Amino acid sequence: MTDDDGLSRRGFLRATGAAAAATTVAGPAAGQEPSASRADRVLVGVSAAADSLRGPVAETMPESAAIRSVDDTLRYVTVQFPPDTPTAIEHDYVQTAEAHDMVRYAERNKLRTRRLTPDDPLRSEQESLDLINANAAFDTTVGSSDVRIAVIDTGADYEHEDLAANVRANPGRDFVFGGDSDPINGTNNGQPQPHGTHVGGIAAAVTDNETGVTGVSQSELIFGRALGDSGAGFTEDIADAIRWAGDQNADIINLSLGASTASNVELSAVQYAHRKGALLVAAAGNDGREAVSFPAGYDLVVAVAAADSDGTLASFTNTGEQVEVVAPGVDYLSTVPDGYKGKKYTGFSGTSMASPCAAGVAALIMAQHGTDRTETRRHLRASSEVTTPVGIVDAQAAVEEDPGDIPVPPRPSGGLRQRTDSVTSRLSGFDDSDCYRYGFSFDNPSAVDVELSGEDGTDFDLYVNDGVANCPTNDTATKRFVSTDSNESLTVQNPDVSVPLYVTVDSYAGSGRYTLEIVETG
Repeated sequence: MTDDDGLSRRGFLRATGAAAAATTVAGPAAGQEPSASRADRVLVGVSAAADSLRGPVAETMPESAAIRSVDDTLRYVTVQFPPDTPTAIEHDYVQTAEAHDMVRYAERNKLRTRRLTPDDPLRSEQESLDLINANAAFDTTVGSSDVRIAVIDTGADYEHEDLAANVRANPGRDFVFGGDSDPINGTNNGQPQPHGTHVGGIAAAVTDNETGVTGVSQSELIFGRALGDSGAGFTEDIADAIRWAGDQNADIINLSLGASTASNVELSAVQYAHRKGALLVAAAGNDGREAVSFPAGYDLVVAVAAADSDGTLASFTNTGEQVEVVAPGVDYLSTVPDGYKGKKYTGFSGTSMASPCAAGVAALIMAQHGTDRTETRRHLRASSEVTTPVGIVDAQAAVEEDPGDIPVPPRPSGGLRQRTDSVTSRLSGFDDSDCYRYGFSFDNPSAVDVELSGEDGTDFDLYVNDGVANCPTNDTATKRFVSTDSNESLTVQNPDVSVPLYVTVDSYAGSGRYTLEIVETG
């Protein structure tokens, strides 16, 4: 990557004419569901160039509202409105807040739900494992407790007979009710909430203990309870749980939850955990449509669709270009809280089940090959068995084949090839921007990862044009990443190679140095 206009289209060329730990208030008292008042909150993201987080929010906030908490890490402020505040008033505040120069976004606290379909008749526990060739993989490795999986969900029965040995001594944290260190599952209509326990068991139930079911990996489990007893929760809690998991040095974060719309605060948390080194894996959704739900829809997250026992896509699963892998998700037998309908094990269906299965295979890859999140993500996809529009995770191939020795789809042959280019430069302040033209090295690259990192106190944005031969702006970019600081990442899958990729780094606020890196995978 270079600033020299005279270089060939291989690599980077600067294009001429560049385009213009959280502080919280104690949560509500324990109960069966998150307080209804949680819906009367607006989450306000403040630029890193602001003198304080509270200042811009206080300047725009109506007298009826109050600042409830400040998250210094993700740089957002939670504004609480009185109960029964008309929706129109909160909507007007969102518009007013976003008009402030130092406010990057303002959004209502959004509800997320677990990704689970109704129970189906139980099938043999080995069908799901057979589909991913797990038994053959176990001849090579069953995983390692050195790999940590964080399950962000409804909490869990972490003392379950088939989980306890793989759960960290400090099992996690409850973000729904009070923020304490006990992520135990709640109850719903008198029954223990089974979702998080089931998800945890798929990823890492204890193997070879003559008890219950077999987990995909023998990883260390931690639980962040971010969903209430019926399986619903707000993006505020989910974002805090993702950030916490990143701070806990989780290698993999499983998110068997979602909704149809994106969230800025949730995306900020995903980006934060990614920078901490975590691989994020999420359920594609159960709406049967060609679009994944969020958080699976973010570029930094592996979206997982569900397959039936015969390897065909489940009727309920979401699909689309953002799905990276498929995993078993129908009648998946796993752990449930002791006392759930008189059982300790049962089968559930949903992309909620597919996601931790894929996370478990990713954990096997890390344990066997010592790969980081980026290498693991590529190898998870490369080692998948292509029997559906995208591959079903294959545990055997994942541990037996070395990363880089097999191609990453959609390239069926030619091997995995990568090229990395980077440039370091400086922006002088608001309205300053640099535009770069990237010429592809490979004839048919499967993906291009674009990452921006800037100095503390700066707020730079990242814009990309794929298939459009000019410098992108906020209004014209085909892809964009806008956060409250200068750490931005996005991925262009199957880029249009007929024209170079154009990338703009723009200063929203502040001045300082930045590094832009592109990794092209062929």
